[in-house]
Amino acid sequence: MDILVVGGAGYIGSHMVKSLLAADHAVTTFDNLSKGYRDAVVGGKFIEGDLASREQLDRLFETCAFDAVMHFASFIEVGESVRAPARYYRNNFSNTQNLLDAMIEHEVGHFIFSSTAAIFGEPRYTPIDEDHPRQPINPYGKSKYMVEQMLEDYDRAYGLRSVSLRYFNAAGADIDGELGERHVPETHLIPLVLQAASGRREAISVFGADYDTPDGTCVRDYIHVQDLCDAHLLALEHLRASGNSSQFNLGNGQGFSVRQVIDRAREVTGREISMNAERRRDGDPAVLVADAEKARRELGWQPGVSSLDNIIETAWNWERSFFLQ
Repeated sequence: MDILVVGGAGYIGSHMVKSLLAADHAVTTFDNLSKGYRDAVVGGKFIEGDLASREQLDRLFETCAFDAVMHFASFIEVGESVRAPARYYRNNFSNTQNLLDAMIEHEVGHFIFSSTAAIFGEPRYTPIDEDHPRQPINPYGKSKYMVEQMLEDYDRAYGLRSVSLRYFNAAGADIDGELGERHVPETHLIPLVLQAASGRREAISVFGADYDTPDGTCVRDYIHVQDLCDAHLLALEHLRASGNSSQFNLGNGQGFSVRQVIDRAREVTGREISMNAERRRDGDPAVLVADAEKARRELGWQPGVSSLDNIIETAWNWERSFFLQ
């Protein structure tokens, strides 16, 4: 198939481009490089452009006949979304509407959306399945949920079939060591922990030690980026086989606390990692763990490389090879 990857120069998008190429798909990356890196696009065609420009999108779809679009070009920082909500609604929702409208006009009927567990808000129960109430508590989660709602309406009105994949905590790096995580600023726990291990950071901040969890720190579900890419490939096959629009939670189904992650990182790296105790952050639930049974049942998806040790090891290999050369 001929696939357009929007945001393919970013963390998950670049891994997806590599996975699509390995599966013999033709790939075009469309990215404005505001968060991504040109050297992270390992093959296929690259077009620098912005979803905010309908003119650029029309020109893109007029010159290329795509079978499907994968969308990774959202802003992802929860705290920033609270401080600058307009930026998040504009990029994550309005720009996505630009993309969908261009797809409809140019008769591209398959769409895979990078969604998030943040659409659920404070969990009422765990593990979280697809039927869990969706009550996002920050503009980031709200903007993503708004896109999911728009996709349901666009399916009914225009026949645009879509799959929304709700990540829990994407982590790890390319098994081959070619790609990895390099957000600026970095907000994800595992790369921050490994920065402390490598000496690029003095210590890791632990926000809250009095949660209702076994060791008092937050528990999260970590899923390797390669397993996320595999889920996207299966979602593509689902749509290609005339599957209905749907939403799937993607997680490992097992939670690890902040302290457990730091302890495992010490073992994997053989380095001391200092911790600083900080007060809780507003809106941090004690436990976020996915029930991914629907993805297993309907897509045939099974996490294959998402052990915590493997996630940390691949991320540590990337930290050393890219940042400590």
